[in-house]
Amino acid sequence: MTPVHQFIESYCAAVLAKDVQAFASLYDDDVEVFDMWSNWSQQGIEAWRGMAEQWFSSLEDETVVVTANEISCTEGADLCIGTAILTYTARSASGETLRSLSNRLTVAMRRHGDGWQVIHEHTSAPIHHQTTKAILRYSREV
Repeated sequence: MTPVHQFIESYCAAVLAKDVQAFASLYDDDVEVFDMWSNWSQQGIEAWRGMAEQWFSSLEDETVVVTANEISCTEGADLCIGTAILTYTARSASGETLRSLSNRLTVAMRRHGDGWQVIHEHTSAPIHHQTTKAILRYSREV
């Protein structure tokens, strides 16, 4: 399994469990995140951990199932770059789908001992040229 596949598997599990510690452990202390929600960027693990705490606590009894498509990884000795399309599906406590959206993910990861951590993450969505609105539904026709 590539470092990016392993990261995405762990990321999906941490989000589903709303496990802030497991989520934060995927990232380097000096991580820089270009997120598409609210802040222009997040600098350092404490800021990124704070985002996760706020996100997970806002869900209350909902869960978020993250699925990934089109995962790619280019791996070197101590650095790898990966991309994927992530779809986030919010579900009620009874399992009903409430909402869903997709975004593009790019990560840069650095080897730390026997494992890897994200040092840079960038999420985005294509923008519809005429409406200037983000397209948050995954489609290859975009």
